[in-house]
Amino acid sequence: MCGLAGLALRQGLTPDGTVLEALTRALAHRGPDGAGHHVAGSVALAHTRLAIIDLVTGDQPLFAGPAALVANGEVYNYRELREANQLRCATASDCEPPLHLWRRDGIGFAEGLRGMYAIALQDRAARQVVLARDPFGIKPLYVADVPGGIAFASEPQALIAAGLVQPRVRAAARAELLQLQFTTGAETIFEGVTRVLPGETIVIADGAVTERRRRAALPEGGPESFTAEQALARLDAALEESVLLHQRSDVPYGMFLSGGIDSAAVLAMMARLNAQGGTSPVLAFTAGFDVPGAADERAQAAALARSVGARHVTVAVTEAMVWRELPRIVAAMDDPAADYAIIPTWFLAQRARQEVKVVLSGEGGDELFGGYGRYRAAMRPWWLGGKAPRAHGSFDRVDVLRAPPTGWRDGIGAAEASAASAGRTRLQAAQALDIADWLPNDLLIKLDRCLMAHGVEGRTPLLDSGVAAAAFRLPDALKVQGHTGKWLLRQWLAQHMPAAAPFAPKQGFTVPVGAWIERVGDRLGPLVAAQPGVAEVARPDRVASLFRHAGGDKHKGFAAWHLLFYALWHRRHVEGRRSEGDVFEALAAR
Repeated sequence: MCGLAGLALRQGLTPDGTVLEALTRALAHRGPDGAGHHVAGSVALAHTRLAIIDLVTGDQPLFAGPAALVANGEVYNYRELREANQLRCATASDCEPPLHLWRRDGIGFAEGLRGMYAIALQDRAARQVVLARDPFGIKPLYVADVPGGIAFASEPQALIAAGLVQPRVRAAARAELLQLQFTTGAETIFEGVTRVLPGETIVIADGAVTERRRRAALPEGGPESFTAEQALARLDAALEESVLLHQRSDVPYGMFLSGGIDSAAVLAMMARLNAQGGTSPVLAFTAGFDVPGAADERAQAAALARSVGARHVTVAVTEAMVWRELPRIVAAMDDPAADYAIIPTWFLAQRARQEVKVVLSGEGGDELFGGYGRYRAAMRPWWLGGKAPRAHGSFDRVDVLRAPPTGWRDGIGAAEASAASAGRTRLQAAQALDIADWLPNDLLIKLDRCLMAHGVEGRTPLLDSGVAAAAFRLPDALKVQGHTGKWLLRQWLAQHMPAAAPFAPKQGFTVPVGAWIERVGDRLGPLVAAQPGVAEVARPDRVASLFRHAGGDKHKGFAAWHLLFYALWHRRHVEGRRSEGDVFEALAAR
């Protein structure tokens, strides 16, 4: 788990050492355990390391003949790759096998990789630079056209800090952010900065992209025919294999545990494997809110931990903590996702770092197993109340913007058309839509930025090729039955962790941001309304009024939160202001 950056320029040009140093400094939080550089001709690679596997010889760049590699993430099947391909590796690093596979297989080198990764490698003999990203988009990678060639980095803010691009906002992406809380597709909110898409491999020669290939996260085709018993057996085997691989680590690890189905499944399998291996009990971290009436999962999570003998650590998140830390939290979200779950994730990462460097979490369970209510709506025809996912935006029912956002659903519409491939059911299409954009550009960005800000690696065993093969092509009836989603995963839990009460009504996870905002609305609303980024898109008087009434209506609460997030984000990442003090001091600073 690390940060990477680099320059791939036209032949005859030399990378600027000061730019490379600036890129490295900007990514230091992602890799506090070390840094490395490689400059050869017109190409430069930079790496900052969070040491997880092969603590002694795993420093990067890694070399094999004329090729050099830097990587961010983990290739979990590195041992199997070494053995099956008879690779002669100089280190025990999980990132060395991809380097040898590139030399043998070329652009198809990533097809057999199982894990989360962003990879940059240079092949001096072929005069090529190659960038690759894992199929689910768990690890980020960004590129920008610069004078003389292409720059790339793990975070857009590094490209900005190095002076390679200017922080100019794309209006279309801003509309997406306000309405959806995330942005879609390859283009980011910054003009000139694009994402390497999930599963994409890009070849660069002489400072320009010459070839692209994409590896799908999901298996093709419609539902397969399985009995429930067959499906449960397949799922059990897939979960066991994935969690076993995701527990490979040379440093201590734990997990994030909510009271929900997905993390309970991860806990159950971790506990099984730890018992078989005679290792220490699982260490689980849970966040809760000390606010009357807020959903609090700590009691349920504690019961789950007790049922398998796990050690359980709770983190109480208070309103005062949020107002104190929010500027730093938003500052970490350079590729913005206005998901209020960044708040508990930040404090969980902060606490976990006191004891571990790796945590497993349950991201991806809803998307793969059919958990969201919007999936059930998508399954119904329109005359029975069915509707497309994300048909409405956060400001559709709140009159505060200077003009209604336009084009904000264009990216979702394009992804919908792609997701509805031949043979897929409406449910599968809705799942594929979320896996294409919502998952990598909201949930996984949240996990990556909040954890990497504290030097913690986040692993997602449900987002695995084996689990996807066992889950995505299930018959719809094994995913959704009546008003119950994730039916098969719940059935598995009923067998392996009855304490999870998997068929009990879902409580849902909420952060009481609307109530918090309203309590300080008289003070906070005018500060947000006065921010240049907000004043450009919203009417100041209506913003102030919105903040005073954010607690009683969920639409107003979401809208107020999105404007608060955008105000803080714009100050830090567009205006370039540092996040000093609490939220009130940060917004009042001139």
